[in-house]
Amino acid sequence: MASLTRLLRRTFSTTAPTKEQSSLRSLIDDLYKERNPKRLVEKFKKGCENRRFRSQTGVYEETVRRLAALQRFRWIEEILEEQKEYDNFSKEGFGARLIRLYGKSGMYDQASKVFDEMPNKGLLAFNALIAAGVNAKMYDKVNALFKELPKKLSIEPDLISYNTVIKAFCDMGSLDSAVSMLDEMEKKGVNPDVITFNTLLDSFFKDGRAVDGEKIWSRMVQKNVEPDTRSYNAKLMGLVTEKKMEEAVRLVEEMRSRGLKPDVFTFNHMITGYVNEGNLEEVKEWYSQIGKNGCAPEKLTYTILVPFLCEKGDLKSAVEVCKEIFGWKRTVGVALLQRVVDELVKASKIEDAKELVKLGKTNNFRRYELNMHTE
Repeated sequence: MASLTRLLRRTFSTTAPTKEQSSLRSLIDDLYKERNPKRLVEKFKKGCENRRFRSQTGVYEETVRRLAALQRFRWIEEILEEQKEYDNFSKEGFGARLIRLYGKSGMYDQASKVFDEMPNKGLLAFNALIAAGVNAKMYDKVNALFKELPKKLSIEPDLISYNTVIKAFCDMGSLDSAVSMLDEMEKKGVNPDVITFNTLLDSFFKDGRAVDGEKIWSRMVQKNVEPDTRSYNAKLMGLVTEKKMEEAVRLVEEMRSRGLKPDVFTFNHMITGYVNEGNLEEVKEWYSQIGKNGCAPEKLTYTILVPFLCEKGDLKSAVEVCKEIFGWKRTVGVALLQRVVDELVKASKIEDAKELVKLGKTNNFRRYELNMHTE
């Protein structure tokens, strides 16, 4: 809802919209409200007859996203293939949009077909195609395209190109190749940005290669690229993995001293670290900081936290967290909540168990069929 609201505001910023603008606004609003995917497709295709509608990139993205979430890939192909009939397809930006949309839906073959059929293609189309390859996890294809296409298209890869290929290498676990690509881009005069370094940092620290991760961090500093919260989170993950919690705490303090705000991923890492140490007090303290810092817990937070509270026998806190799950309207696995109910029954806390079972059945966003198993 929020994304569509922002889209409408960006599209129609005048206080007195014209008749054409009002008509277009009505059409987009109707698309948003449409819950039936078949009618959504029909309305989208009808809207595409309007030239101004075809300029609304956000509407295309939202429609394809919804269809992809429902796995209606045939209908995605239906609405995107029809776009080739419009004169917009002669423009590279429009064709690149179609490639990106196919790519985000994991439909690489269709994305490649659009690329081949484009009458005009250059760097925009190239970047869209290799990004589609990354989304489809066709990493070898991405590398091959990166080597072959720039010469054929008479283009020079830019920062977006290199970032995409570095991500491909990282995703496939070829971290040394990713670093080689970093070396190459610098030799070609393409300066890496924080996205470049974050991709590498995240992969190295996640892979347990902390020494190499620190080397990447040093290169980032040497390049005068300011680390952001994601950069610190990657380094934090490395420290947590190595069980260096005192250093992890100092790193969070450093983040704050630089004006960076920890996010829920920061707190998830800290909670994970103290769970691994079995430190209940610190786990609860870092969990409490999520709300104090204006963040909201996510599914992973609860997946880490709730079983630990049960293991430690802190059922009072476990019940409170479960109630927060319902209050935040978070979706979690039913087994997570059932674990708490089972532990409550074992501890003869029957009333608390009954209350959770009732909340599972009566909350207004998702029903959880919880059961009270008795000996």
